[in-house]
Amino acid sequence: MNPAFSALGAFVVLIFTFGAAGVGSRFPTGPWYAALSKPRWNPPNWLFGPVWGILYILMAVAAWLVWRRIDLPGAGLALGLYAVQLGFNAAWSWLFFGRNQLGWALVEILMLLAAILATLIAFWRVDPVSGYLLLPYLLWVAFASFLNFTLWRMNR
Repeated sequence: MNPAFSALGAFVVLIFTFGAAGVGSRFPTGPWYAALSKPRWNPPNWLFGPVWGILYILMAVAAWLVWRRIDLPGAGLALGLYAVQLGFNAAWSWLFFGRNQLGWALVEILMLLAAILATLIAFWRVDPVSGYLLLPYLLWVAFASFLNFTLWRMNR
């Protein structure tokens, strides 16, 4: 692969991935979230930043690995799915923290979970390592989905 094209891919992937992270970070937890009833197993607030930071790095590396194999069948679709799930990722923070809509955020995070699974499968077909790199993200969002559901149930 042309080194310039590979570098361009790294730049594009980083911009899009951390752009979604930036959108999500615009909606902090704040007093509304602090006042919610939470399950005992709710992670401490300080944990979310480091976990998401690691996940975004893994996501970006996975997408870059697929970018580097853009000539393979399915790579374009895989990157398109990646963009879709990034949109869902950013929208969840807006719905949950920005609009305080636990129910709609639950619907949206389930769509995000499905989009991540589709992306993981598509990435796996292009480059299996990229699929493995998305697995922690899928597991964390599955956990976050259950947490969202629990918070919705506890705070209706």
